[in-house]
Amino acid sequence: MYKRIIVKVGTNVLTTHDGKLDVGRLKHLVEQISAAKSNGAEVVLVSSGAMGAGRGLVAPKRADKIAEKQVLAAVGQVELMRTYSEAFAQHSLRCAQVLATKEDFRDKTHYLNMRACFENLLASGVVPVVNENDVVATTELLFTDNDELAGLVAAQLNADAVIVLTSTEGFLAGDPSDKKAKVVPEIAYGEIGTYEKYISPDKTSFGRGGMLTKFAIAKKLAGQGIAMHLASGMRESVIADILGGRAVGTKFLPRGRSSAIKRRIAYSEGLTKGSVQVNKCARELLLSKTKIMSLLPVGAIKVEGDFNKGDIIEILGERGENLGFGIAEYGADRAKELLGVQKARPIIHYNHMFISA
Repeated sequence: MYKRIIVKVGTNVLTTHDGKLDVGRLKHLVEQISAAKSNGAEVVLVSSGAMGAGRGLVAPKRADKIAEKQVLAAVGQVELMRTYSEAFAQHSLRCAQVLATKEDFRDKTHYLNMRACFENLLASGVVPVVNENDVVATTELLFTDNDELAGLVAAQLNADAVIVLTSTEGFLAGDPSDKKAKVVPEIAYGEIGTYEKYISPDKTSFGRGGMLTKFAIAKKLAGQGIAMHLASGMRESVIADILGGRAVGTKFLPRGRSSAIKRRIAYSEGLTKGSVQVNKCARELLLSKTKIMSLLPVGAIKVEGDFNKGDIIEILGERGENLGFGIAEYGADRAKELLGVQKARPIIHYNHMFISA
């Protein structure tokens, strides 16, 4: 069904009621991933669970919450990968650890190096197991949760689909506590907005994310031509059922494919190194549905940040509202020199721009 898949496994799927690693469920998920590979699919696993694995091994002495999480993540990541390695080995497969922070997606060199690493691992038949580098990630480099990380990896690798395994059966059209609320089997890209009223801001007990984040990621993925499946990771053979075309959970249907550059830019929120503010005229041209325009210096009124050529920057309107993102054609110093100048090279070329407003 799909050739390249990102499987994201949430914290509550991989942990028991007391927050420790559920080894039995982990092994069952590995079994399904191994079967998918046997059927010709390439699979990248984005996995939570490091702190859950750590809880079963160590009791941090420091009361500070950040220090506690760092200890649990540092100890637990080793145990998590050991468990994955042994589970995949039972199916004659190897896995590899890939730890990431936002900086890996914000910096162009890091971004390309990471993509090359993934491609080489997949070409070698290895299953990349990706997690946020909780040990070193500072507040500004934290992902919202691993749902965001899975979306970034999917866009980076031009995946066909993302399977998000969570503690819910799918997207419910109603209050999750209402027994009459039913799972929506499919949501088309053009219909996504009509379901936003049902989103609950609640987060899971051990994770950072919730349905709000998952819905936002699904919307971005669908807009870039990547399908997303949201289903319960507690369900027996859930991955096999989804890949077999069975109606499981909720499927967010994608629209047409975007280019690699457009996909990278579309996931730029929180990853930018600066911004360019434009005047009213430039704003109207950029938002035009009938014209395709580059961002020219003549329409720019302010440049902020310390960015270089190739970095992703934010495009702001006169009131500071977000209009979109783009890849800078030159650095911040040169952009400031050219503010308001006519007939100068674009700050952002339209081929390297994503308008989200």
